[in-house]
Amino acid sequence: MAKQKKQPRPKAETPKGFRDYFGAEVTERAEMLAKIAEVYRAHGFEALETSGIETVEALGKYLPDVDRPNAGVFAWQEEDDGKWLALRYDMTAPLARVAAQYRNDLPSPYRRYTMGPVWRNEKPGPGRFRQFYQCDADTVGASSVAADAEICGMLADALEAVGIPRGDYVVRVNNRKVLNGVMEVAGVLDPADPSKFEHERGIVLRAIDKFDKFGEEGVRLLMGKGRLDESGDFTDGAGLSDAQADTVMSFMDARRADNAATVARLRELVAGSALGSDGVAELEQIAALLDAQGYGPDRIVIDPSVVRGLGYYTGPVFEAELTFEITDEKGRPRQFGSVAGGGRYDDLVKRFTGQEVPATGVSIGVDRLLAALRAKGRIGGTAQGPVVVTVMDRDRMAEYLGMASTLRAAGIRAEVYLGNPKNFGNQLKYADKRESPVAIIQGSDEAQRGVVQIKDLILGAKIAQDATVEEWKSQPAQFEVPTAEMVEKVQEILARYGAE
Repeated sequence: MAKQKKQPRPKAETPKGFRDYFGAEVTERAEMLAKIAEVYRAHGFEALETSGIETVEALGKYLPDVDRPNAGVFAWQEEDDGKWLALRYDMTAPLARVAAQYRNDLPSPYRRYTMGPVWRNEKPGPGRFRQFYQCDADTVGASSVAADAEICGMLADALEAVGIPRGDYVVRVNNRKVLNGVMEVAGVLDPADPSKFEHERGIVLRAIDKFDKFGEEGVRLLMGKGRLDESGDFTDGAGLSDAQADTVMSFMDARRADNAATVARLRELVAGSALGSDGVAELEQIAALLDAQGYGPDRIVIDPSVVRGLGYYTGPVFEAELTFEITDEKGRPRQFGSVAGGGRYDDLVKRFTGQEVPATGVSIGVDRLLAALRAKGRIGGTAQGPVVVTVMDRDRMAEYLGMASTLRAAGIRAEVYLGNPKNFGNQLKYADKRESPVAIIQGSDEAQRGVVQIKDLILGAKIAQDATVEEWKSQPAQFEVPTAEMVEKVQEILARYGAE
């Protein structure tokens, strides 16, 4: 009988396009989202949590950078009923489903915010993952552009709340109706038959949305015959003539010194298009509403270059861009770029109900915003570990656990070392690996005398690195105190390093 092959051990690796998050990253994300949620709640928005899985039918065809259902998502077919299910690729499509499903129970307008992971079956790349977090806020059931203005103002408030100061960001606002008006003037949109030239318009939208990446030349190529990228891949263009491309590009270059001048220039570009004129009027109204609330051009501006790539936007669109410089992987200075975007999507709920339900919202790219805060030094990328109570005598474990409980009762993170206590040096190595600021040491001798040894691990590391002998003597990193004073002394050390 042939010897059965041994099953190979599974390879311990993260799937391609995914990543793991540890300690500080998870904590920093939770703290940042809590600050954003505070802003959203202050504006009257309520929390909503939906399933990570939706039917492909509910998700629809509005997927990023593709034009067909099932592409761009992780989907599978159920055996019992043949239905296709998929991991959600954003938070907007699930909201449309919720708004339709619970329309008789929800208040109208319905303001909600939600936070969680989304999944996209796309080619991963540097900094581009198949699973990432989004943080959304939307208003469903309000047709007034006051709802769009509120979202823009709230986005500015949220950025400042998490630590992006005024002057380091700008919220840019545009209107899809204006762009559609320009396309009508250019002969790429027929109001009598919106489906005509739909494919071409999709290419134009995605090309304009990548203006920062491809530049004017690359966008023009995509509007024309197509573009060959550095890898040798060819992307088909929209097939516009040079004159048509000029008309669209003039829209991209329409921003002027202030909102009023920009609006005036846009009005010239859409002359003859009723849809475009409506969009310009809405932009003018949004600017006035924001100005009345104190959101000046130092925070929010009208900018025609914002189009947003997704196809479901029907009116105002907006994007938050961070304007400070960072250094890229090649050491070149560049602006950080976009961290949030959104807009009005009045047709999405209609897919379920047959009735038009106005809606508008914004999505914050959580990982990008966290990266921006790290670049600004607002968060450190490391988290202070807990105080570690070391174990000198195995038979006194209950007392050590009691010490940790006493520290926790005073609001101090604390844990008892639960590994093999035989080698005390390993306990201190463990504390260092945990980024612990303090270690508590008590052997039987200290216990009999009613004292503990407190080791300041941060100071100890500093002394070991660069202190002189005199400094080492004057600032001992380990000292003895009565057990009753343990909490007070630990609190003093933590306060010194800005920890809790």
